[in-house]
Amino acid sequence: MKTSIFELIRQAELLNNESIIYFLNHIQGNIGVSQILVLNQLREKGPLMQTELAKKLGYTPGGMTSIANKLIKEGYAEREYDAADRRIVRLSITDRGYEIFNEAQEIGQAMRRDLYSILTDEEIQQMARIQKKLIEHIVKD
Repeated sequence: MKTSIFELIRQAELLNNESIIYFLNHIQGNIGVSQILVLNQLREKGPLMQTELAKKLGYTPGGMTSIANKLIKEGYAEREYDAADRRIVRLSITDRGYEIFNEAQEIGQAMRRDLYSILTDEEIQQMARIQKKLIEHIVKD
């Protein structure tokens, strides 16, 4: 008997939800996965405009504004105004942002060890390849 699309979607949703709950239960700061993804971009690429971040991470402009505001409120990021053109505003990571990102990295490594310990490295790689393939198929440009 074939597994229905609804069961496949539900299993993906449950895994995602449980992973997020695990992460949120272990991190000390007031931060979520979306904010961590933004901090990672800022850490890797330096200050970026919110429109760039939204496009790169697949967030709506409104969603990105909400994420940026939360990061700023918690002191994990700040807005920088371009000296040559004050209309250009970039988001940059703060020292506190680096600290919370490093904590998130440690939690992520522990999660991988704990949650994925029942899978072989080959199964983990296969799972990642399948997910990527499905996402690319769904999000065809």
